[in-house]
Amino acid sequence: MTAATDQLAAPRVRMDPPRPPSKNRYALFRTLKYAGLIFFLVVVLIPVYVLLVTSFKGTGDADPSRAWAFPQIWTLDNWVTAWTALSPAILRSVAVVVPSAIIAAFLGSLNGFVLARWSFRGADLVFTLILFGMFIPYQAVMIPLNQLILDLGIPTGVPTLIMLHVVYGIPITTLIFRNYYMTVPHELIEAGRVDGAGMLRTYWSIVLPISVPSFVVVLIWQFTSAWNDFLFAVFFSSSQNGPVTVALNNLANGALLQNYGVSMAGALFASLPTLLVYIVLGRYFVGGLMSGSVKG
Repeated sequence: MTAATDQLAAPRVRMDPPRPPSKNRYALFRTLKYAGLIFFLVVVLIPVYVLLVTSFKGTGDADPSRAWAFPQIWTLDNWVTAWTALSPAILRSVAVVVPSAIIAAFLGSLNGFVLARWSFRGADLVFTLILFGMFIPYQAVMIPLNQLILDLGIPTGVPTLIMLHVVYGIPITTLIFRNYYMTVPHELIEAGRVDGAGMLRTYWSIVLPISVPSFVVVLIWQFTSAWNDFLFAVFFSSSQNGPVTVALNNLANGALLQNYGVSMAGALFASLPTLLVYIVLGRYFVGGLMSGSVKG
């Protein structure tokens, strides 16, 4: 009775609900967050500012000591010179990146579907061997690749670069598509089998139409990788049949001592396609990556 009486007589502890964060703390946090974002944005855009400003400067005005200053006289001569020098190479880059991105995406889609939904003995080993190609440095295979290209008789330039970008793009495209196809409900595949569809028919009629998010990711990735490639381009092409990266290197080496503005305008021309791709399709790129990140 005494213990029971003591418990009844004990004061009750009042449990107050947790206080919401004050408006001042929330405003401070938001201010610091946006200040940090603006700071990093400025750091990233500083080289773009220097490129853009210098591209409008004349020969005597484009000096490293005046890199931050606005042009004394605004001129478009650098842009005209850079476009005249780079426009043929830009067209050759388009001829390289478009077919190589499409072919690598299609082959990676087939590989990913087979490895994800059409299991066979040794599938995990095959997938591991395919992924191993992602970790082979380009520099380690340049001499064997050069000998292989000579033995096959493939002409240097656009045909060789297409083949190389397709081969080196297959590992990453296979990985992306396999991860995405692992999230496809198994009932869809089984429904196709019940209706008598084989592997290719199931892929073409059921799987391919729902693969748009992954195709967007892969095409953007392959486009960017092939467009920005310099090592393959400088080894397996020349200034007459090479892509824009080779032409830009030749332009910079030829114009660097005479006019920085031409080099800057050429760099902007060479980077504009990939910049436009990410501006237009950037949200689809992130959405496509996330679509294959969770299985369900």
